[in-house]
Amino acid sequence: MQDDAKPPPGGHAGHDHAGHDHAGHGHGGHGHGGHGHSHAAKVTRDSERRILWVMLLTLVFMLVEVVGGVISGSLALIADAAHMLTDLLALFMAWFAFRLSRRPPDPLRSYGYHRFQVVASYTNGLFLLLITAWIVYEAADRLLSPDPVDGWVMLVVAVAGMLANAGGMLILAMGDRDNLNMKAALLHVVSDLLGSLGAVVAAGIIIATGWVPVDPILSVVFAVLILRSAWIVTRRSVHVLLEGTPDDRSGPDRIAAILREKVAGVLDVHHIHFWSLTAERPLLTLHVTVAEGAAAAEILANVKKVLRHDLGIDHTTVQVDIGTCPDEMHDPHRQETG
Repeated sequence: MQDDAKPPPGGHAGHDHAGHDHAGHGHGGHGHGGHGHSHAAKVTRDSERRILWVMLLTLVFMLVEVVGGVISGSLALIADAAHMLTDLLALFMAWFAFRLSRRPPDPLRSYGYHRFQVVASYTNGLFLLLITAWIVYEAADRLLSPDPVDGWVMLVVAVAGMLANAGGMLILAMGDRDNLNMKAALLHVVSDLLGSLGAVVAAGIIIATGWVPVDPILSVVFAVLILRSAWIVTRRSVHVLLEGTPDDRSGPDRIAAILREKVAGVLDVHHIHFWSLTAERPLLTLHVTVAEGAAAAEILANVKKVLRHDLGIDHTTVQVDIGTCPDEMHDPHRQETG
């Protein structure tokens, strides 16, 4: 059996990732160490349920804002309702991603559908960036053409929205805070909370002074705050989708140095590929070279132990090469260059 150390997008071909057990073994100079765990990312029904509750809260308050905007004549409330519609779609996408991620692996997707969570968080991040641009555009338009607003109706609706969004934020914040999909959903709710807070402040100033331009000015301030978080979520999602090395882990050079230092019998470490299924689930494949006659099974077990205990990487596929790496022996480019 020969494992290709270079993973295809989203996983390895050639073995099931649905939660199997590999005992340490060596076949023709390579093998898999035992890891005895599910390769599935930790998608819980709790996260799914939290997203659903926030979706319902967002839907109810979006309808309240539409009615309040029509009664008060507030373009700000109607515009925020449109913003919440976008957030509702984003939350639905996050919820659907969790539902889809619970589907078991199949012959076409050996890791299952967990990567869809990252696609959803990337899309939600883009939504947040577009929302920020839209808020700035609308703010500029309102500064140029301010409309009269009923401050009291605006205040009542904004306070209700602030309470609803605060509840939604707490629901999500108490869930899985390491999951990119949950983080993106939380950012949407936080952006709504900031919008409601701004509407409360603006309504108070309008009631006290009649100065309408305060609404768009505060909108721009909150848009800048949203922009930074949106960029972080989008950038991290792209990094995972491009099979980037996990940010919070040691890089390939560091992994090779640690294995050479801590595992007796390892002569070389190469063909290292380190990526993530989701932001919380790092995956690693590599080759280690050992001398002829070395105890390959024992070295393999020690390599897996160091990767698990020293680096915190649970899912690894390790090929042990006896003397020379067979991939390099049959590499045409290597033969040409000597």
